[in-house]
Amino acid sequence: MADTRLSFKEMCAKFDVTPRTLRYYEYIELLQPDRDGRARFYGPRESARMKLVLRGRKYGFSLEEIRQWLLIYEKEGTAAQMQAFVEMADRQMTELESQRAQLDEAMQELKDLRNETARAVS
Repeated sequence: MADTRLSFKEMCAKFDVTPRTLRYYEYIELLQPDRDGRARFYGPRESARMKLVLRGRKYGFSLEEIRQWLLIYEKEGTAAQMQAFVEMADRQMTELESQRAQLDEAMQELKDLRNETARAVS
């Protein structure tokens, strides 16, 4: 059977993260690679977890929220984790909508100020 594990360097390259990021994710227990002496190896489980971590970061979840969500799977299983995700996603979508409204308002104010300034210059 071929070894499906990735080395530390391969894991960084596959997910386009820095070594510092990967070490930090290990430190806060998002990832738990196999160790052989000082070498670290990441199997399919760790690759899947890394995908979930990066996806969670993309959607604005904190690392602690992601860590807690991953723990739900280990302690309570898939159904509980999926239910927790629905609740987390609902909260995050509300937060993102609020941020969007604030951004739209700031952009409109900037546009108005820019246009006002352009008229004064003309």
